Amino acid sequence: MKVVFMGNPEIAKPTLTALHESKHKVISVVSNVSKSMGRGRTLNYSPIGKLAQKLKLDFIPAESLEDQDFQFKLKSLSPDLFVVVAYKILPRDLLKIPKVGSVNLHASLLPKYRGAAPIQHALLNGDGETGITTFFIEPKVDTGAILLQEKIIINDDDDFGSLSQRIMVQGAALMLRTLNKIEDGTIQTINQNGDLASLAPKIRKKMHKIDWSQTAQKIHNQIRAFSPSPSAFTTLNGKRVKIFKSKVLMGKQSTGSGKISLLEKNRMAISCGEGELEIFEIQLAGKSRMSMAACLRGVQFNLGDTIGE
Repeated sequence: MKVVFMGNPEIAKPTLTALHESKHKVISVVSNVSKSMGRGRTLNYSPIGKLAQKLKLDFIPAESLEDQDFQFKLKSLSPDLFVVVAYKILPRDLLKIPKVGSVNLHASLLPKYRGAAPIQHALLNGDGETGITTFFIEPKVDTGAILLQEKIIINDDDDFGSLSQRIMVQGAALMLRTLNKIEDGTIQTINQNGDLASLAPKIRKKMHKIDWSQTAQKIHNQIRAFSPSPSAFTTLNGKRVKIFKSKVLMGKQSTGSGKISLLEKNRMAISCGEGELEIFEIQLAGKSRMSMAACLRGVQFNLGDTIGE
């Protein structure tokens, strides 16, 4: 089938690569308009834009999906399918262009976690599993008929980075299976049950800041959801401190929210509204990311010090 691929970030790259190496033909790639950077005004492309160039694929930079010239160019390609991974909401006129339809890869088991941040919300909520879904795009976001789904276990030590990596790889394989089944006529669609839907809205900056009055488990999930980027943070002496890795200390009682409750040569824990949280990886203001053990060799902390003032 003739496919137009649409996407921007790193998480979309394995799917584009898989389609390029398959029997299907990627006739064009749509991604954000490149921006001029630095004194030399060097063009800075999105990860998908860079990959399209590397693979020598036709590349269409899109500033506005409503632009008539842009839509005319896509129509002239006569695509069978649009394949969309981590991209913008497609307007109705655009959805009418491909002969078969537009297929999206979503990082959850729809109808759960409809929206822009399903991976982060699964981690924030402490879920034990998530998944991936391919579905036909409808004008209302993430509501179209389901094509294929696959469950993915969330391990205790998973964070946004590690879980995203697995979703990237498994998602590419699922999308390829989806296209193969569409082409050979064996695909079966399932309508979503809106009564079971939940939302995963865009992450806001205020969600990154740690509130030590919350439970240790909730803060631990917050750290996982935003690690390695943009990272959960707290403050120390008025300066921002990023935390990347932690562990809930089982059976420990709080000794006062935001206070250092455990301090040894290579270990530090902070008391929370309920329970205690041991910190394993940290980044102080103006420093590189480091282990807590390395941090303690160079920075003086005291038992009972308050974090997050």
